[in-house]
Amino acid sequence: MQDKKTAADTATRADALGIAGLGLAIGSGEDAVPLLDGVTVRVGRGETVGLVGESGSGKSLTARSALGMFPRGARATGSVTVGGVDVLAAGRAALRDLRRTRASMIFQDPRAAINPVRRVGDYLTEGLRARGVPSREAAATALDLLEQVGIRDPRGALRRHPHEFSGGMLQRVVIAGALSTGPELLLADEPTTALDVTTQAEVIGLLKGMQRTRGTGMLFVTHDLDLAAAICDRVYVMYAGRIVEEAAGTALFSAPAHPYTKALLEASPSVHGDRTEIRAIRGRPRSLAEAPSGCAFRDRCPLADDDCAVAVPAVRAHGTSAVACVRPEEVTR
Repeated sequence: MQDKKTAADTATRADALGIAGLGLAIGSGEDAVPLLDGVTVRVGRGETVGLVGESGSGKSLTARSALGMFPRGARATGSVTVGGVDVLAAGRAALRDLRRTRASMIFQDPRAAINPVRRVGDYLTEGLRARGVPSREAAATALDLLEQVGIRDPRGALRRHPHEFSGGMLQRVVIAGALSTGPELLLADEPTTALDVTTQAEVIGLLKGMQRTRGTGMLFVTHDLDLAAAICDRVYVMYAGRIVEEAAGTALFSAPAHPYTKALLEASPSVHGDRTEIRAIRGRPRSLAEAPSGCAFRDRCPLADDDCAVAVPAVRAHGTSAVACVRPEEVTR
């Protein structure tokens, strides 16, 4: 397990999200399949925190844990708090209240996130009406949100069903739904993937504006490293169910301290033209269940040696970063 004495251990009730030493496994004993190991993430109020890594690294699982949404049969250990609420100890009623009033999630696939047989107006006003907001006021709020996310004819959109929208338009509807209750914590799982660049900028501006006015904390899951660098105050890098690096957004991308972070940057094209050569990461990403002993990245790492197979590297301070690597000096050099 990773060293749990990191930033999230100092999370207070003022934090929007505090995850400390989160472990997740399906099954028990020798048959247990590990999914997450010692994940520690903190999101302050009004802060945008990025979570990056290849597909299958555990980013969505980590984000969903804030809502108590675990795979069937999964067993969670560690600590997850949202605004001081203990998510792992919460019952059904408490979790339902948490999802209605404190935290919202923008899912990656909008068609899987919204009931296909219900009208958009019902979807957008359900959470508000559950909090006692009058129907007329809830409808007015839904109309205003649709206008803010760029839906044409928002009044007509309230009467339409999900199948009547394109993927990009439906993603805007889902974003409006996540914002409808004014959450303290917003979990954004690839929220702009289906949007064009112009609309992406508008939606990001809307999310950042909400943070400024309401103090909402946002965990932003993305594959877009340039976007993460542009909008995130801090960024966590995830690999095989573990956090391997944490740093301020600008510091992480200008001076990565983990070989995996550096490899991600070298494999990503840059809109600024400062990365002229794209280098693929050799091998394939592994799940935590099939990762080799020691550092999970060692079979893909050009710096790996026998020391990397001894034990899972603990997260430790290195300059302004926290990194799980036995030789970060060589990476930064």
